Amino acid sequence: MNNYIKFFLFLFFIGIIFICLGTLANAYVLRGPHILELMTQKLGKAKGLLVSQKLVLYDDTQQKIEDELTETLRYIFPETFRSDILSENVKRIHILSKGDVLTVIDEKTVDDSENPYNNYKDILLFRSRALLQSRLSSLGVDIAISSLGRFEDKISYIIGAQYPNESVSQIWLDKNTFQPFRWIMRSSTAKISGERLEVRYFEWHKADNTWYPRRIQFYRNDGLVREIIVQSIVMNPSFSDTLFDIEHLRSIYPPVSDVPVAQGKKEGMDEVQKTIEDFKKIYE
Repeated sequence: MNNYIKFFLFLFFIGIIFICLGTLANAYVLRGPHILELMTQKLGKAKGLLVSQKLVLYDDTQQKIEDELTETLRYIFPETFRSDILSENVKRIHILSKGDVLTVIDEKTVDDSENPYNNYKDILLFRSRALLQSRLSSLGVDIAISSLGRFEDKISYIIGAQYPNESVSQIWLDKNTFQPFRWIMRSSTAKISGERLEVRYFEWHKADNTWYPRRIQFYRNDGLVREIIVQSIVMNPSFSDTLFDIEHLRSIYPPVSDVPVAQGKKEGMDEVQKTIEDFKKIYE
């Protein structure tokens, strides 16, 4: 009987030890700002990147490619970005420079500020903890909340949620490398309340001590809707300042609503407007 009592006491104390260890582990989860600091440091200190990629758009069944677009990205770290997309008939320019945003479609300035698909580049661009923290907070990620979780057998840090809650916006990072691999956008970061947009980052590539993902996927309500396949990366290229001069570009490309319509040309302008709206729908 004494042996049984000793055995059960042993199991009891082992259980207490595991509970204490679990509590201790949770108590020492890194805080959100610290995780972001480590992430921005690990991504590297390049001055800029030139990225050529293919943007693949899928239909509603996620089995058929609806369109493929050529896209060129220009990064000047830590807060300047330009994307140029070419389709068969339309060109799109999207620029972020020191908080100001400009989108041009078919040589007309359009309002594209609420497009959540533009946000994927933010955790790659803002290689400053303060800038990134401010940006994520504005997109609904609660930086004050952090936890440990598991996704596809990968132990991860989570910023913005207590694991396993996925009902709020959150960023997932590999616990060992601090590379972000999952971004769940909810509520205010999706165009329609209740929708879920998830971005996943794969195949991180290192060049000159700087990391960048070679494949990025977008899931809307768990269905794959688009994919980015990186074709080339150029480190620290030289860019002309005019590429990012938003005021200059606004003087060149007027808002579509301000384009004068000559008599008898309204039908043509309606067609321009339709082209812009169609392209926006494709990219949204």
